Amino acid sequence: MNPQESNPDLESFREQWRAEVRAKHAVPGAPRQQQQQQQQSRAAGPSSTHARTAAQPRGKPPQPAQKQPAAQEEDDDYVQSRSFDEPATTAPTSSQQAGRPTSPERGEPVSALEHYEQAVEKEAMGNLGDSLRLYRKAFRLDDRVDQTYKNKHFPKPPPKPAQATPAKDASELAPRAEQPQSMKDLIASFSVMSIAPAPPEVEGMPPPPCPLAALPEEILVHILRDVAVLDVGDFMRLARVCKRLAYLVATEDRIWRRICLGSEFGFGGMHYYWQRQVAWGPITEADLVREATEAEASAAAAAAESSADPETAPPPLLLPPPLTLAERAQRHAAESAANTLALYRSLYGRSWQRMFRQRPRIRFNGCYISTVNYLRSGQASPNQATWGSPVHIVTYYRYLRFFRDGTVLSLTETAEPADVVHHLTREAVAQQSAAVLKQALKGRWRLARAADSPGEVEGDVTVETEGVAKYIYRLDLALGSAGKGARNNKLGWKGFYSYNTLTGDWAEFTMRNNKPFFFSRVRSYGVKGA
Repeated sequence: MNPQESNPDLESFREQWRAEVRAKHAVPGAPRQQQQQQQQSRAAGPSSTHARTAAQPRGKPPQPAQKQPAAQEEDDDYVQSRSFDEPATTAPTSSQQAGRPTSPERGEPVSALEHYEQAVEKEAMGNLGDSLRLYRKAFRLDDRVDQTYKNKHFPKPPPKPAQATPAKDASELAPRAEQPQSMKDLIASFSVMSIAPAPPEVEGMPPPPCPLAALPEEILVHILRDVAVLDVGDFMRLARVCKRLAYLVATEDRIWRRICLGSEFGFGGMHYYWQRQVAWGPITEADLVREATEAEASAAAAAAESSADPETAPPPLLLPPPLTLAERAQRHAAESAANTLALYRSLYGRSWQRMFRQRPRIRFNGCYISTVNYLRSGQASPNQATWGSPVHIVTYYRYLRFFRDGTVLSLTETAEPADVVHHLTREAVAQQSAAVLKQALKGRWRLARAADSPGEVEGDVTVETEGVAKYIYRLDLALGSAGKGARNNKLGWKGFYSYNTLTGDWAEFTMRNNKPFFFSRVRSYGVKGA
């Protein structure tokens, strides 16, 4: 995706700035003032506010809000496929983080093109305030710097020389008998191939030994399964070694079954029930009693609503006594395994590999980041003549890191991801070793199943976190995919609520400025994450 087309407001700003520069050289004075007035009036916009709706009881959470179609179309503009390496000892400049050289004498950009390149980098990261400042400097130095940037990074291919097309006879016009192979047929053709050793380093010498070529297939499959348990990415990259390994990676269903049912990367590590309290404490027997009481109250309310005549209403359901913690964990594990096997047979065509790629699951070796930008009107300076109130572009980030035990860490911060993601660990939160963690909130998460509630579907994620004073925040999200070839790298908003623990009332926040979360790999978390 071209970074210049990621935000229409910036593109409009560039056109207005070029027009202003041309008017400055042609007819200075009143036309320029009118253009500046139009520019500032177009840039001004309403600020974000939060609103509350009618209160709802704790036992019946509010239904998730329906997502607007317009917001769904704009989600692809915020896709940032980023990967964060180990934290550096010294903070690099923005140009060094992007991998582009700066001036050898100074770390700051000097030429108009360098300013423009850094502006594009800031825009791609979602920092629109700094990008606009750099765009202004670039256009002051050269009003045609955008064309220079396009010619450097997006050059037009040279025109192909015209060639005379010879006349075609009837045999050339006839359809060819050979058709390109499909991917399935191509992989099937690799089944008869063996692992070939590497060629000798010196011609005429014997080739180096290849232990894998001499292994029986049963032992080779066992080795590949151990590699997949350690890192699914390394297991997939083995398909690049040779055609025989590519065939085993694509078709060995026993390995993909182990990945799907395991807790390392598969659905054995997903939680469809609450496993922790909001403050990360363990589930207690009192919590089980409260869950049973709420379930009984919900069943009674549903029975009362189904029957209009109290005399003909069915008798109340007698729910079984609450389970112990051990019984609860055992039953949840059995239900999760049975549900996975049922979906394997019905929805995913008995393909474990397809299930692993397509079924919603939380990823732990990184964090989900939401970049939010909005406009806020400022106050005009009384000591400076202006043609309108200034407009501020506010940029902040929401971070969600999920842990395997059912806990989550939520943080809203203005610091950029490179300065935050490496601190989102349990140790750093317990020790408060970083200033950015002062606003971090503990919480818990669970996935939804289609049978849980009529309003929930497979892939809905519910997050409950600590709030200010007496409140608990609830985030209703939906797992999705964004980008080519990526899966489960997006969390879209469905609802955002607060719960008053004293009064038992629910309130809903507006979804005006909330943007979806996108997954970013953080290598300091390790291969499997926490």
